[in-house]
Amino acid sequence: MNQMPARLPDINTVSMAAPLSWLAAGWRDFRAAPLICSAYGAILAGISAGIFYFLYRTGSVSWFFVLLGGFLIIGPMLGMGLYEAARLRSAGQKPTFFGMIWVRTAMHREQLLLGLLMVFLYFLWTRIAQVVYALSTSRIFRETEDFLTFVLTDPNGQAMVLAGTITGGLVAFCNYSLAVVAAPMLLDRRYDVFMALATSVRSVNRNFFPMVLWAVIITALTALGVMTAFLGLIIIFPIIGLASWHAYTGLVRE
Repeated sequence: MNQMPARLPDINTVSMAAPLSWLAAGWRDFRAAPLICSAYGAILAGISAGIFYFLYRTGSVSWFFVLLGGFLIIGPMLGMGLYEAARLRSAGQKPTFFGMIWVRTAMHREQLLLGLLMVFLYFLWTRIAQVVYALSTSRIFRETEDFLTFVLTDPNGQAMVLAGTITGGLVAFCNYSLAVVAAPMLLDRRYDVFMALATSVRSVNRNFFPMVLWAVIITALTALGVMTAFLGLIIIFPIIGLASWHAYTGLVRE
């Protein structure tokens, strides 16, 4: 077992072009193993589509936006298999689908603690969403059309969307700052979760504008994947996950 380092690693300063280079590296990794990466993405897309269909059939489609925000919060933990694939590719090894599904180095206490933190932030976001909804209307919308009419035409509905977007964005960005480097870092190094979280926040603080751009790219691509009836997530999510490993290695100095 490797000895835990006595100090935090140094952080590189990156340019505004760095997020595009990370995305390009993720695309190269995806092209090198398209079948297993697409299979990984298909599992996630299938689960997402199933949840949306269930909410639609039960008249709870308004919760989908809450779950979408939650996806952005817990997304870093869902990418462990993709970080592993990118790590193996960087080491000149060939990833396998089973190795991506069952990442042995991710089955440790530190990853569990990070996952619990992400779940806590998700539940915090759901409670905030409930408060925003309750302050906006006392109605319960059973039909999707009624909810969309409320959101698009009623001033209270528009205010609800604005308030939910702002508060959800703040929670999501806090989570992003904590996890964007911490999740892949715990897979790669013998740091504990607190050191990984501190390194992640330092990375965002030192490269604020490039990291904001990276967050916007991740959000925009995820939204695009959802708008294609989740089919786009089959390709988009693996590329983002693979690129996130390259973001980590580009930010954290060896």
